[in-house]
Amino acid sequence: MLTTTRRTALCAALTTALCGFIAATPLHAQELKQVTVVLPHPGAIGHFPMHVARCEGYFEKQGLNVTVQAVDGSGQVIQAIAAGQGDIGNPGPGPLLSARAQGVDVVMFYNHFAKSQFGILVAQDAPFKELTELKGKVIGVGTADGAEVSFARSMLTAAGMTEGTDYTFLPVGDSGPAAVAFQRGDISAYAAATADAAILRTRGMEVRDFTPEAFQGFFGNGYMATRAYIDANPDVIKGFGRALVQGAIFGSDPANREKVLACSAKANPQEAEDRVMLEALFDNIRLRVQPLDPSKGWGYYSPEAWKAWEDSLVASGSLKAPLPDLDKAYTSEFVSYWNEGVNP
Repeated sequence: MLTTTRRTALCAALTTALCGFIAATPLHAQELKQVTVVLPHPGAIGHFPMHVARCEGYFEKQGLNVTVQAVDGSGQVIQAIAAGQGDIGNPGPGPLLSARAQGVDVVMFYNHFAKSQFGILVAQDAPFKELTELKGKVIGVGTADGAEVSFARSMLTAAGMTEGTDYTFLPVGDSGPAAVAFQRGDISAYAAATADAAILRTRGMEVRDFTPEAFQGFFGNGYMATRAYIDANPDVIKGFGRALVQGAIFGSDPANREKVLACSAKANPQEAEDRVMLEALFDNIRLRVQPLDPSKGWGYYSPEAWKAWEDSLVASGSLKAPLPDLDKAYTSEFVSYWNEGVNP
């Protein structure tokens, strides 16, 4: 059974509500291939292409009945998928490469956040101008093994700083707890994911992005499965990815904005209670899921970008050494199928 936290329990309840309309007819539900997706947090707007695909019936057209569970961070996503407690997960590239270094054969197959979703935030009025000015400081993180931790560690290593000697990571949670940690002076910076800046501001904490330009192009979380699952279920991967592309294209059309927000609200009503926040998050995320190079198609992975990730993780100590089979950590073999003649 998946590790349960209050966030996981909340997501399970919300997910049940969303899935009700999909499985309204037992016979119809039985005819569809059941697919369980494990996310690193219960937020819905960050995965709007998937939720749009559910609302608009794109998964059903591909013969899939997709349900969602949430855990606490990328590490737990990978553990759940490796243990067979889910079929498809959405972790960050850092934790996935670390898992492969330990012999876990998991593979990224769809580049969801094609543009960087991580960074380091500091208070708006903080005097810091260079990363090296964080020497001797405590940097807050949501969870100890989240993808944003690997990303922040890589940035700080590139700046010539070593964890435990020049700075310290402190798990403080996200949203309200992170804002409180800032305001009490427990942390001087925060290793953030896409939504964190907007959330912190609604909690009364004005922040600014402190991420060096060289790290802005690193891709973020993507969809993955075990190699065994991909090999045994290529039609699931084809259908899942094609539905995601349809959902992403639908969400990119300004005319569909209200429908996208409504789909996300069904998946997580609590997230949608603050309309201003929801719209701000959507505007941010919509840009980050756009392909870095549209000519390559939605979901494409660049070998050069993976190499850059590996180099930064090795330099930071998150990986002890380069992987002997980095090209096995990801695949773009289904991209042409997902994008060919696709229309929502």
